[in-house]
Amino acid sequence: MHEMGIVNSVLDAVRAEAGRFPGGHICKVGLRVGELAGVAPEAMSFCFEALVRGSEFEPLELEIEYCPRRHRCAACGKLFGATADGAECPDCGAGGARFAGGDELEIAYWEVEDGASAGRT
Repeated sequence: MHEMGIVNSVLDAVRAEAGRFPGGHICKVGLRVGELAGVAPEAMSFCFEALVRGSEFEPLELEIEYCPRRHRCAACGKLFGATADGAECPDCGAGGARFAGGDELEIAYWEVEDGASAGRT
């Protein structure tokens, strides 16, 4: 399960980034995961929960944005979801669209809570 290694890397990045926010802490991390990234979002969520529970990261939350495979029409520039290379454009019907996304695997954002609001209930 390579998702465990990916989540470990995300937590390493959170640890490194947290140093930029003295007096605060990162409360949420958002990931962008593409359909073609070869990663199961459910497995990532499971690994994340297992690694965060009882650690210095608790109560860190994970939000995953799933990104479907996308193509761009060479004729009209329309960006659209597709299942195969060279798919037809739904707007103009032209073939030969080019791959434009769906292989993302990246940290999209952090949410940081300052020390003052971190203690509030």
